[in-house]
Amino acid sequence: MNTKPFISGLSENAVMITRVADRQWHALDDDLVVGRGHAEHRPDGRLFVSIDAWHDAAFDRLAEAMLAVLPVPLHTVVDEADVELTAGWRRAGFTIRRREWEYVVPTDPRVTGLEAVLPPSGVTIVPAGQADESLLRAVDRAIRDEVDATVGWQSMPAEVIPRPEGDTIVDPSTYAVAAAPDRYLGLIRVVTRNRPRIGLVAVRADEQRRGIARALLAHALGTLHRSGSAAAWTEVHESNQAASVLFEGIGARPMSSNLELVR
Repeated sequence: MNTKPFISGLSENAVMITRVADRQWHALDDDLVVGRGHAEHRPDGRLFVSIDAWHDAAFDRLAEAMLAVLPVPLHTVVDEADVELTAGWRRAGFTIRRREWEYVVPTDPRVTGLEAVLPPSGVTIVPAGQADESLLRAVDRAIRDEVDATVGWQSMPAEVIPRPEGDTIVDPSTYAVAAAPDRYLGLIRVVTRNRPRIGLVAVRADEQRRGIARALLAHALGTLHRSGSAAAWTEVHESNQAASVLFEGIGARPMSSNLELVR
């Protein structure tokens, strides 16, 4: 972790903002970089911003420069424990949209209790990378329509909100599915870049309470365990009690909470 130097006498007027690349900014004080700002589109199409600054004055000047040229809406995610960063974004006009708990999930089936879990009769698990793409898109669309018609997208993990063009399957190879002979009943997405992360577990409404979600988790976590990963991570919206119960029931522990803010 980098140590931020103490900057004596830094004031708002001392800070110069420079755009160093597309959607990248630096805050300079006497040629010393005292802050960095960045903007990027997430896979769901939304634009997220981040600022790392050593002083409130540098943060505020960076935010001012970025917000002057970036289109709205803008989003950012902060650790709820970082009170100063949250305050900085609120000074910039952002408001809290949602809170998610981050869970660390064990993968060892002896710990999760999923060692003997099998899919229900007539259902098979298709491993990641082997799903039929048209059937995968069909079950994804059906589940999203069901969510939209009931609890709404505010209860879903932030990054799975549909893209504007409606295409929500970014990388089909990251999905394992629960399959019946004629259609897919549920899906799980696991991304292993940086650290294993469960981005989504979902089952069609008329197929829930049959143990399909647990079977998908048993498959995905078992695969991670065999590949040498001791844990995975996931985020759960604070209002999604069913998901919290599902993950806590296999030994997952909440580690922190994140706030998504929007302007």
